Order: sequence, then C-alpha cells, then structure tokens
Amino acid sequence: MGINFKKLSLNRCIAGTLAIYLVIFGFIIIMHISISNIYAMFSKYSYSPTYESDVTYVEATDLSKMSSLRFSLEDMIRLKNSVSMELRDLELKRRKILDELTTLTKKVNETRAEILKVQVEKEKVYKSLEQAKVMRLEAMEKNTPELAPPLHIVPQYDKESKYIFDKSASQCRLDYCFDFSQCPLTEELKVFLYPVAERAFVDTLMWQKALESSGFITKNPEEACLYFVVNLNKDLTKLAHWRGDGRNHVVIDLNNKSLSSMSRAIYARQYSSSYRKNYDIVLPFTKVSSDILSLPPLSPARRKYLLSFQGEVKSQSPEEQIVISVLKKLQLSTTDDKFLIHFKCINNVLSAEEEEYALCGTYQSREEILKESTFSLILSPQDFKITSTKSVQQRLYESLKFGAIPVILGYIDIPFQNEIDWSRAAIIMPKARATEVHYLLRTISDADVLSLRRFGRIIWDKYFKTAETVVATMLSALRDTLRLFPSPLEETPSLSVFNSTFNPLKTDPPPSDEEIDEYLGPIEPPLASPKFVRNYTYTTMNSYERWNVMFEPFHLFQNTPFDPVVPTEARFVGSSNGFRPVNGGAGGAGKEFSEVIGGNRPREQFTVVMLAYERDQVMIASLGRLNEVPYLNKVIVVWNSRQPPAEDLQWPDIGVPIVVVKTEKNSLNNRFLPFDEIETEAILSVDDDVHLRHDEIVFGFRVWREQRDRIVGFPGRFHAWDPLYGGWHYNSNYSCELSMVLTGAAFFHKYYSYLYTYAMPQEIREKVDEYMNCEDLAMNFLVSHYTRQPPVKVTNRWTFRCPGCPVTLSEDETHFEERHKCMNFFTQVYGYMPLLNTQFRVDSVLSKTRIPHDKQKCFKYV
Repeated sequence: MGINFKKLSLNRCIAGTLAIYLVIFGFIIIMHISISNIYAMFSKYSYSPTYESDVTYVEATDLSKMSSLRFSLEDMIRLKNSVSMELRDLELKRRKILDELTTLTKKVNETRAEILKVQVEKEKVYKSLEQAKVMRLEAMEKNTPELAPPLHIVPQYDKESKYIFDKSASQCRLDYCFDFSQCPLTEELKVFLYPVAERAFVDTLMWQKALESSGFITKNPEEACLYFVVNLNKDLTKLAHWRGDGRNHVVIDLNNKSLSSMSRAIYARQYSSSYRKNYDIVLPFTKVSSDILSLPPLSPARRKYLLSFQGEVKSQSPEEQIVISVLKKLQLSTTDDKFLIHFKCINNVLSAEEEEYALCGTYQSREEILKESTFSLILSPQDFKITSTKSVQQRLYESLKFGAIPVILGYIDIPFQNEIDWSRAAIIMPKARATEVHYLLRTISDADVLSLRRFGRIIWDKYFKTAETVVATMLSALRDTLRLFPSPLEETPSLSVFNSTFNPLKTDPPPSDEEIDEYLGPIEPPLASPKFVRNYTYTTMNSYERWNVMFEPFHLFQNTPFDPVVPTEARFVGSSNGFRPVNGGAGGAGKEFSEVIGGNRPREQFTVVMLAYERDQVMIASLGRLNEVPYLNKVIVVWNSRQPPAEDLQWPDIGVPIVVVKTEKNSLNNRFLPFDEIETEAILSVDDDVHLRHDEIVFGFRVWREQRDRIVGFPGRFHAWDPLYGGWHYNSNYSCELSMVLTGAAFFHKYYSYLYTYAMPQEIREKVDEYMNCEDLAMNFLVSHYTRQPPVKVTNRWTFRCPGCPVTLSEDETHFEERHKCMNFFTQVYGYMPLLNTQFRVDSVLSKTRIPHDKQKCFKYV
C-alpha cells in the first residue's frame, strides 16, 4: 500500500500547531491565577479610614513581605508582556501555517481535478480503442464483392459493313436499332460531330456551336458512341459513318427535310408526323439568349386574364369548329374571369406555311399578353397524325418563360416527356373536354397555380432557356436512355497558402473551457464519407428525382442528401457494417448515448470550413477551441486575403489536419467552393470569430444527420415584409419565427456547395461579390428553393459575440441596407421568395426531463 507523504506531513503540522496552542493556553491560565492571588493579598493590607484610636502600626515583617510581593508583581508583568509578544509571534506563525494549509488544499484539489481529467482521457482512449476494434472487425468481415470490368458487348453488325435498313426501322426501339457495343458502360458518353457548311443558316450554326461546347465531343469517330449531324439537306446515306442504316446517329432536323427518315438514326425535330416512341426526340423551341431578370414574378397567382390564346388556322374540320365555338364563348362568361381568345390574327401572322394554328403578332406582343395571363391555351394539330409543330413548341416555350401555365387541349408530343413530369407544369386534357375548361381552371387553388408556375419556370431555366441548355438536356436524356453514368462535377483544388518548403509553426492548444466530466463521443481516426457508391442506382432509381426534384440530371455527385437508408432491422441482420446503434440497439440515456453516434445511418464525420481574413489571433483562438471535438475530420481554412499568413504565426495542434487554402480572389463565395480536401458529406461552416461549445457542435451534427437536406445551425434570422412600401427586409431581431440560419455557424451537405458554385444563377454570385455581403442569404435561398423547406435551428443561440474583435462588417449601417437589397434582388432572380417561415427549434432529448439519479442526460446544457 502506498504512503501519501503530502497528507502525512500536513497532519503532523496540524498536530504540532494544536500542541503549541494548548501549552500557551495553560500558561495563561496559571498566570491569571497567580496575579489574582497577589491582588487578593494586597487588598488585605490596603488602607481604610478609621478613627485615630483604632490606628495600628504595620509590623516590619509585613512591610518586608509587601516589598517582595511588589517585586514579584513586576516580574509577573514583565513575564506577561513577554508572553504577549510570544503570542503575537505565534499568531503570525499560525496565519502563515493557515496560508500554507490553504495552498496545500488548493494543490490537493488541483491534483484531484488532474486525476479526474486523466481518468476521463483514459476513458476516451479506451472507448476510441473499442471503436477501432469494431472498425477492424468490420473491415475483416465486410463482404464486398470484387468488381471486374464488364465483358465487352459483341457488336450487332460489322462496323465496316453497310447494313441496308428494312421496314422494321419505322418501329425502332433501342434494343434492336442501337449498337450498344460502341457505348461501354464504364466509359463516358462521347460524341462525334459532323462539320456544317461555312454558309449555314443561323439556327444551324447556333445548334452546331452548342454541341461543340457541350464537352462530349471527340475527334476520333472510332471511339464515339453517338454521331451528331445538324440540319444536313443532302442525302444522309453519304455520311462517312452512316454504314447503310445510320445506327447510333442523331439527326437534328430543323427544316424537316432530311432524307432516310426510315433509317435506324434517332431524329430530333420540332415538326413530325412519324415520331417513334421512346426513340426519336421532340426538339423544343429555343432562343440564343434570355435575361432572367426580365422575367415577370410568379406572384400574384391570378393575373388579368384567366386564359389567353391568339392563333389562326386556314381551315377547320367539323370537330375543330365545335371546339373553337366553345372556346369563343368563354369570353361571354358571366363570372368575373376575363379571357383573351382570338382565332383570327389582328396583326400579321408570323408563320403561315403550316396547316396549323399559326402564331399571331410579334414575340414582344405575345410576351405582354402572356405576362398578364394566368393560363395559356395550346391546341394540338387538327390532323391527329401530326404530334408536334414548330408553333406548338414555341407556344410551350413562351408560356413557360413568362409564367402563363400551359393548358394543352389534345395530344401533342412534349419535349423530354419521358424525363420531365409535365403534370407539374401544365394542364393536359383531351379536346372533348373543351366545355369543361373554365370549370376546371376555376377549381385550381392559388397554391397550385403558383406551384405549377414555379415548376414551369424551373424547367424552362434548366432545360429550355438556350440552345446550350437544350443540347445539355438532350445529351442527358440520351445518356439516361443508354444507362451511361454522367460525368462527376469538378471539385475545386485545395491549393495550400504555404509553399512546399515552408513548415508552419505549431503550438499546444489553449486549455479547454469544456466540462471535464461531460463525454461527448469517441475521438476517432479520420474517416472519409463513401463516394460514388450509387452510380448506377442513382441514374436509374433516382431518375425522377434527378429531373423533377433536384433538377440536376447533367452530372454525377459523390453523394447526395437524398440517398436511401436501410430498414432498422437490417442494421442488425446482414447490413450492420458501419452502424453504431445506442447501447447495441437497446437504447439508453446519456452514458450509452454519448459512447456511439447512433442514428439511422452509418457512422460519419464532418469537416469544418472556416472563412478567414486578416484576423490572425482571432482565427487562431477559434481553431484552438476545436481541439478534440468528437467526429471532426478536418479543418479547412479558406484564406481570403491576398497576403499570406505571418510566418511566425503558431497554429494550434488540435488533433486533426488544418488545411489553409489559397483563393484566387477575395470573395465571400469562396466559403462555399466544393474543395477536394472536403472528404465528408457534412460541412460545418463557421466564421473565424465564432465561439461554439463542443456540446453545441456535436448536438448540431447529430441533428443534421437526420435533416441532411437542410441547413442546420445556430443563429436564426427572418425575412420581414415592409407593409408600407412593399418588398423584403432582412431582420435580425429576436423572434418566435425564423426563415434563415446564418452560415457563420451552420451544418449543410457538400452537395449544396456544388449547387451554389455551378447551378445557382450567376447573377447571385456576382451580387455577392459586388456588395461583399449576403453569401449566407444566397445559400439559404438556394436550399429553400430546391427543398421547399425552412432551415432547422438548434439550441437557444440567436447571435454570437466576439469580445476584443475588430469592428466587423455587421456593425456598419450599410451592412443591413445591402442585405435588404440582396433579399429583393434574389427574389427577382428566382421569380418568387423561396424562404419559408418556421416556428420550430430543436433541443436535445431529456434536456428538461427529470430522469433517475443514476442516469445521465444526453447533453448537460443543450
């Protein structure tokens, strides 16, 4: 058994002090008794007045005794003074001993705290080792099948042969009209483009240029999957790689005059009477360029005209006359609805070469009518064999662009109808229901009207806006049909701000202000999120979502917030790898909860992305506070200054890599770049002056894992309507509602970094650079636009303070004025206000619940 020498010395010191006090106390009592006796003796011989007859003489012996007593009294007084002096000295010693006792007690408490800290660290290391053992077992037991490249597809025909097509080509399907051997599953889509004549028409040159800039062009025809030809008027059979039947060729036929229409080639046309279902392409109308800021807002839901139509037809069949007669009567409606229905062009007719409803007026005059129309009527051709015409496609394009919801009477072939859910953008009904059109349109609520208009605006912007957009959409549709993977989006290289020979100085992190006895999770080795594990299923299973929810069929993502989860029981039967259920699935309170990540998904980590600009010490302090945060994978410091960090700057060693990334220019958009160093799905975006506790960070991460498609964070804000002048204001006051969570302290999925950088309208990024402001608003607008969900606020945090920081941008009066302007500008770009209000806030389970004394809360302060 060990001996505690510090404790033994302390006890001896205390015992000695008590003994000294007892001796002194006894001596004082004895002195007090002696002095009392002396005074009693003196009182015996004291003088008292008597009569002269009673006077007696003091004997000589008594005088001698009095004299000796006097001397004894003086000695006693001197002794008393001496004792008093000794008492004062002893008091000083006593105080000194008490001070030493206090110091020793403090050291004992510090030692106990240190022992507790070591025990906690030991427990953390022990639990981390347990996690490492589980990871090792999972790696050994993982039953991942070994993948090998697929066998090469045997060509259907000899490439050198010239196969002559037969009548079956009119019923072509991919399975027997397309040569898949030229399009291996493991390779990207490659396109060979035939050249066009130097003096080609403007439309031909527009499409040719759009194809050339698509990024899929190869100069080697032998490695091409598809062969594109644009508006060729000569015999297609004379093309160098036609090979008799035109297999794997895509003919963009703008004039509807190409020969060999019965070949195995895929035809893309606006006008046709011989579309082969799921094979040929309905070519949409498009223009060279369009300014998104000139488009009308989506609100109000109801416009001046409920329904509008302007068109002219040369001849009418008896059935068509009935339909026209019914539609004309709409203008005589007894309701308050207004209609603009013209079957005779008042001005000039733009296109009269077709036996079809021709367009009336100019592009600008039609634009003005459509901007005032809630719905726009589109009539199918009278000849049921004709399923698409140029004017039909142009009406559809203009209606989507200007927010007049298309009402299609009759059957027409709509562009990309296998990919786009047109029921979310248009009202489609047979001509026989012409008499019921008015009733149907009246039943559609404002919410549905705005939803239809919003979806139409998005698909116009994503799939129809320009020739380049249409080409990208067409190639994506062909690629999906062939089940080829899209190309992944390019990541931003994380170029270090330091040169290759410089080693930044490191220092120990500052002492943590976290609770010693609160365990928040194991400290794990770095763990990257899985990437590209759903390439095929993402292309097939999520085809609808890619085209109609995410609106991103053009690229492949490493992972998305919408990836599926396994059923609960699968985590325990056959698919347990990576999962960390609480207490092995039995559940539990704080202790069992904090030992594992739990949740519905396999374990993962997050990356901190910190935007920094010339506040070195503030940044270093923020980095130091990230020491030993559980589940932290890496810290990316986005260095926004043109001046590199000071060479003598000491970077804290926080247990994970700190990557300082150099940027091309000082832009707030840089904080949302998809850096290749970010290896996790979860990103915690923070400013360099934010102070978050460890428990807040871990709690926010756990909440984000269950709300992966939304922004999850701490400081809440909301958009406020100006009732006097109209328009939106940015509001940072405390409120019971919010609509934004600022990205100065918020989690979001890396998927949104790609959308912010590549899919969000460029006008918004330019406005952020113009004001050097509003990037956090832009991200909130973006996520709410795609998800139609508000952000998730966690804990009762509303704002952050940075004592000692220099004056920040937010303290400038112009800061809020710029944010007001940003909100209204972003609303103009999107055509509506995407932000949604929420009265919801997330706090931890059992945060205010009484639990048994032997149980621990999930988080002590959250």
